[in-house]
Amino acid sequence: MNGTTHGTTHGTTHDVTHDVTHGTVRTETVGTTLVVTIDRPRARNAVDAEVARGIAAAVDRLEAEPGLRVGVLTGADGTFCAGMDLKAAARGEQVTVPGKGFAGLTEARTAKPLIVAVEGHALGGGFELALACDLVVAAEGARFALPEVKRGLIAGGGGVVRLPRRIPYHLAMELLLTGRTVTAERARELGVVNRLTPDGRALPAALELAEEIGANAPLALAAVKKTVRLADGAPEPEAFAAQTAETGTLLRSADFAEGVRAFAEKRAPRWSGR
Repeated sequence: MNGTTHGTTHGTTHDVTHDVTHGTVRTETVGTTLVVTIDRPRARNAVDAEVARGIAAAVDRLEAEPGLRVGVLTGADGTFCAGMDLKAAARGEQVTVPGKGFAGLTEARTAKPLIVAVEGHALGGGFELALACDLVVAAEGARFALPEVKRGLIAGGGGVVRLPRRIPYHLAMELLLTGRTVTAERARELGVVNRLTPDGRALPAALELAEEIGANAPLALAAVKKTVRLADGAPEPEAFAAQTAETGTLLRSADFAEGVRAFAEKRAPRWSGR
């Protein structure tokens, strides 16, 4: 389906363009945001090969199109993602994408911010997809778990790597070793969730957050992500060196000059991405 409509996000009217990149992954653009929806509701949006390829293609599009500033990942029909489709895996389907990891995302290096909007369940690989994003918006009825140990596995799509970096070690180990399911409220208390919304409102809230982020300079947004990534686990002198290099590049950019002019002229900046 292709077409253009007009939607309202956070009180602002945007052009909304609908596309289909793969049969089980839908994309649409809302202003400068690319919304990526996993659309396998009968399988609780579990990840098979087609979903993995679809998410990878959507991430490539987000990175390639200058007019897109932020990505929002969500799931269709009131649930986010039940993780890897075990039946598809048993058939030999590849649910990883070379260079991008599980579901075409968990090992991808993206320059643009990613927000996940979670309704219903984010289980196993679904939770790992959320951990691969930069911000997490969840509905009150959402549930999170990494139950792989109950099946004789570990959370190998980034769960065992990322969760202890997101929350305190002992709390992360409790979730990883027990496979316990936690509520969205508990996930927020742990620091996994940025914003909690009523059920059915995770995507609108994520779009509001994306609009706020997307109003900022695209080069600066990319520099934030790059610097945070480089500083993760690096000695402090190396982290500051990376920060200094990124700041120097930004100071020489057209966007910085535009930001200063816009501030002096008391108007919204017009970013060029240069």
